[in-house]
Amino acid sequence: MRWTIAALPLLALAAPLPAAAGEHDTRGAVAALNDPLLQDRMADTVTALVRALMQLNVGPLAQAVAQIDPESDAAYIPPDATLGEVAGKDDPYYAERMGDDVRAGARMAGHAASALAAYAPVLKDMARDLAAQWERERDAARR
Repeated sequence: MRWTIAALPLLALAAPLPAAAGEHDTRGAVAALNDPLLQDRMADTVTALVRALMQLNVGPLAQAVAQIDPESDAAYIPPDATLGEVAGKDDPYYAERMGDDVRAGARMAGHAASALAAYAPVLKDMARDLAAQWERERDAARR
């Protein structure tokens, strides 16, 4: 779960690029990912979601599973157990650390997006050169 949530900023980076590549303008995505307020909002949202999920009472679900499969580990989960307790994440600062991870990931994604935007013209030229070389080699092989 931690790896998935921490990867959200990278997914946010990757999602707009195909559409932006067609428009030849990635400035909006780059600016959004480098915006400290947006980074904080993403981190705060994840913190709130993780905090809420970790407090979710999973005891009734465990009881239902135990009724279906009495030999399962669910039979040993107390009726008032939370997801945080069951997952071993009853640490009161877990959600905040997850938010910090998202914030750091968003910063990293912003830096990566800035670098990609800066190198995009060079990469585009390289791709054209490689395509032209490939066509020349293909034509030479057909002779």
